[in-house]
Amino acid sequence: MMLQQHLLFVLYSFCGIVIKEAATKNKVKGSQAQFPITQNVTVVEGSTANMTCRVDYNDNTSLQWSNPAQQTLFFGDKKALRDNRIELVRASWKELTISISDVALSDEGQYTCSLFTMPVKTSKAFLTVLGVPAKPEITGLSRPAQEGEDVTLTCTTSGSKPAADIRWFRNDKEVQGQKEVNATGRSFTVRSSVHLKVDRKDDGAAYTCVVEHVTLGSLPHQVTEVLEVHYPPQVKIVHSVIVPQEGQYFKLECMSKGNPLPEPVMWTKDGGELPDIERMIVEGRDLIITTLNKTDNGTYRCEASNHLGTNRDEFVLYVYDPNALTQHGPDHALIGGVVAVVVFITLCFIIVLGRYLARHKGTYLTNEAKGAEDAPDADTAIINAEGNHAHAEEKKEYYQGAARNVVHLKSENLGFANNYALRQEYVRCIM
Repeated sequence: MMLQQHLLFVLYSFCGIVIKEAATKNKVKGSQAQFPITQNVTVVEGSTANMTCRVDYNDNTSLQWSNPAQQTLFFGDKKALRDNRIELVRASWKELTISISDVALSDEGQYTCSLFTMPVKTSKAFLTVLGVPAKPEITGLSRPAQEGEDVTLTCTTSGSKPAADIRWFRNDKEVQGQKEVNATGRSFTVRSSVHLKVDRKDDGAAYTCVVEHVTLGSLPHQVTEVLEVHYPPQVKIVHSVIVPQEGQYFKLECMSKGNPLPEPVMWTKDGGELPDIERMIVEGRDLIITTLNKTDNGTYRCEASNHLGTNRDEFVLYVYDPNALTQHGPDHALIGGVVAVVVFITLCFIIVLGRYLARHKGTYLTNEAKGAEDAPDADTAIINAEGNHAHAEEKKEYYQGAARNVVHLKSENLGFANNYALRQEYVRCIM
């Protein structure tokens, strides 16, 4: 009986040890599964950030959120910090989520989620706050610029994080600027400048500053400044009729350009006032002569001024007699035609004369060389060289007779004979 009781005690003791070890192993395993999990968060300044902490296994152990200053925000579902921006979103044994509204740059930093086991387990989450750049401003042009002046336009934007990018455009074409970045607390102030020497072509040009940033997406900030450039006037006179005639309506337009616009313009004739104000009417920038006559001949001047200078242009008016133009109009055409014909004939004559002299000189020298051995003189050599020996004597008599005729020509007929020979040669060439 005692033996049975001893065996039963040993059995109970062994079972107790096994059960205790199993419980200890389960407790250690459960403790190892209790580990908080968090994620980093990035938000735009002024928006709301949600901070979430989770655990896969929890044996009723509390979770806690702390800010970068290690101040407790929430312990379980209990709010610990008096900040109206911080609210509880969800609280359970496996999750603790809080929200921070109207996030500021000062809220950025490392937040801690703690699980109060033995020992305490923690997980870190970094809150990144992006600063939105302020709308840009362009400075450097408080008054109209004068032509030739050096101007610097500066575009400034502040509050961006990270630093914003600035681009410049002149009308629709991008121009390069010089960028400068300065840290201001947790954000950045960015400036970009363009330097230019203005002229009249810049008057009315639109310079646009565009601020690009990750927080703005596809809608960047931009501001535009339209340049106003003052310059002295330019003047040009344009006339309405090419050939002014007596009795016609005639207008001279004074095209003046400047900034400020020169107003009004001044018309004069031959350095003095307009002589006939009844027929010579000034309307704005135009000078109108209602009916032209010969007394209107002269030099007309238009003068325009602004505070930067004066400029002028002149037009010499000559009024034609319409009857004279009608009578002499065909004569001019006839003279032009005659001149053209004379020039053409002269050129043809020079060409033919050159060919004539060149060919006969070459033929004479060549034929003289060919027949020099058998011929008593140069004429016979030329005739023999042509290969027509049967008629050599006839040709020789022909040339001798022609020579005798030339000798008996008077001086006044000699020129005619030469011209006649040249004309015959000209006719033979063109045939």
